[in-house]
Amino acid sequence: MAKKKKRKRRFRPRRLLRLSRRLAQAALQWLRYRVGEYCLRGFVRVLPRTSPSLVNLFTAAAEKTTFVLLRKYRIRMEENIAVAMAGEFPFPEQRQALVRRIWTNFSKGLLETLWMMHASKAEIVSRVALEGEEHLQRALAAGKGVIALSAHLGNFTMIGARLAAAGYSFSVVVKHPGDRRFARLIDDYRAQLGIKTISAKPRSEAVRGILKAIRANGIVLVVADEFKSEGIEVDFFGRRSPVPRGPATLALRTGAATLPMFATRDDRGRLTLRIGPRIELIDRGDREQNVAANTALFTQHLEAAVRRYPDQWNWLGFYRDGREPRMARQRALRRQLKTRRAASSSGASPKQDSPI
Repeated sequence: MAKKKKRKRRFRPRRLLRLSRRLAQAALQWLRYRVGEYCLRGFVRVLPRTSPSLVNLFTAAAEKTTFVLLRKYRIRMEENIAVAMAGEFPFPEQRQALVRRIWTNFSKGLLETLWMMHASKAEIVSRVALEGEEHLQRALAAGKGVIALSAHLGNFTMIGARLAAAGYSFSVVVKHPGDRRFARLIDDYRAQLGIKTISAKPRSEAVRGILKAIRANGIVLVVADEFKSEGIEVDFFGRRSPVPRGPATLALRTGAATLPMFATRDDRGRLTLRIGPRIELIDRGDREQNVAANTALFTQHLEAAVRRYPDQWNWLGFYRDGREPRMARQRALRRQLKTRRAASSSGASPKQDSPI
């Protein structure tokens, strides 16, 4: 019986090229995280030893530099504002001035976030005013916990710092960065302020962490202005946008009170954490209809807050002309490629996904 000849493996330069690209991308990503980590550690350590005038000078210089270098982001923000608030800002000069204020507010928020790492609880309480605390106390008195509904508006990082400094049990749901070491550093900084971190992934663990915090009558912050292709489509600034269903699902499942919370800045630069009254949930007798209706209701509260403080919201993720934000499209494309590669390696025919 003749022996079968072993097939020689053919050299595939394309595969080697793809592997080289992946390694280069991984190395570059690792380098970016390390630079970010050491810069963050350095700023946190040096900030309390630096004079306020020097810190303000450095912040202003960094703001101007990034404003010039990151031109494409400024243009995208101006375009999104023109689509969403054309009536309020009809002229290009108005939109350009608004983007400049957004940039300034972001710089101030970053500086405040670094400052609070060395601030005492009394200093945080005195620096961030609190309005509507009676709504929070009334909700906690019911003993079913609180879902804090918020957005990337104002200095949202100060919401947990302010309430934790006042003695409230506070947790936040976050999407960790890809680098575990950098993620642990950020979690440690939150823990120093008395903020508990609940990772958004995997979802099963996230749900357990949220339910545990709510059953302990704590506050769980959910930032709900991230648009995803798998979200529920609702109206947002006159556009159909996919919004996460998680906050509405949690509120319906747990019975926890949902309170809108936003930490925004006034004309003098002072921060105020405003807590709104409980959002009364809609009941239409059907689970899916309830989730959809309350997701739309929550989104209305977010839109109202952005309309009130348009210079304190990140306009980069706005859903424009029926298209997903660029980062969401890239994530969806990566999922498609991963699915197709897995199908081709197993010999099955890949599923045809809808176009992005």
